[in-house]
Amino acid sequence: MKLLKLVPDNTNIDFMKWRNIALILSIVASVASLVLVGVRGLNLGIDFVGGQVVRATFAQPVNIEDLRGRVSSLGVGEASIQEFGDNKTYQIRLPKPSGPDAAANQVVTAVRGMIIKDYPGVKVTAGESVSGKVSEELAWDGALAIGFAMLGIAVYIWFRFEWQFGVGALITLFHDVSMVLGFFAVTQLQVDLNIVAAFLAIVGYSLNDTVVIYDRIRENLRKYRKMEIVSLLNFSLNETLSRTIVTSLSIMLALAVLLILGPDVLFGLTIAILLGTFIGTYSSIYISAPALVWMGLKPDSFIRAEAEDDGTVARPA
Repeated sequence: MKLLKLVPDNTNIDFMKWRNIALILSIVASVASLVLVGVRGLNLGIDFVGGQVVRATFAQPVNIEDLRGRVSSLGVGEASIQEFGDNKTYQIRLPKPSGPDAAANQVVTAVRGMIIKDYPGVKVTAGESVSGKVSEELAWDGALAIGFAMLGIAVYIWFRFEWQFGVGALITLFHDVSMVLGFFAVTQLQVDLNIVAAFLAIVGYSLNDTVVIYDRIRENLRKYRKMEIVSLLNFSLNETLSRTIVTSLSIMLALAVLLILGPDVLFGLTIAILLGTFIGTYSSIYISAPALVWMGLKPDSFIRAEAEDDGTVARPA
């Protein structure tokens, strides 16, 4: 029985032909994403901003303005109410009250009690409260986790390969994270600790794909020492293309099923990793490899390094 091959053995796609166009598009998209984050901001969950969240599923569709008016009449501050999956499930976000944590618990209790009293058959499925101090610590720790992960990865690749590879990996990771941040700024999907976990997963996947390609490039630099660098990069990308496509498709198919059939609470996490996988696949081909050309990697880079290790570097007369 013949095995299915998604990529034929003789595939020879000229990826590097489009590297400059890809660079321009990626720069524009990354800058636009960061501008959107700065202008529109992110819809931070209570994990990061503090406050209260009550989620309720009603027996029948509810007028959102009527619900907002009833919540406001409790004197708990300006409520942000959003549909959550369908027109019967709503998420009510309330600002954190000044005072001790007991006051925040009283707000949640008051809102829950009002909903149960005024809307027969309702199911209150969530009632959470996070203090401002805890939320600030979570936001800081989450940002540090992503930042240190990216920096540590770049340093490792720098020592494992050459400095161009480390910088290329860092540029690739920055591109992937900024693009996903832009998506959340546009859609205003809630950013909570689940999304931090998604960003770490995206960084890990993008790194994995990039290292596989970089390892093949380094191997070919030693094997084909007279090959022109752009041709060598194209050759290496085509050699790893089958592995890249199979891995990416497997992950995206699993995530697509989870996105359609999974619970609402995992929607943000799932769509973030799905989008990050797609962007990471693109960037590993059109950012990480072309970055080596832009930073001046030459076919004899590893020849010089090996000669220095052996003590056989030619010295000027």
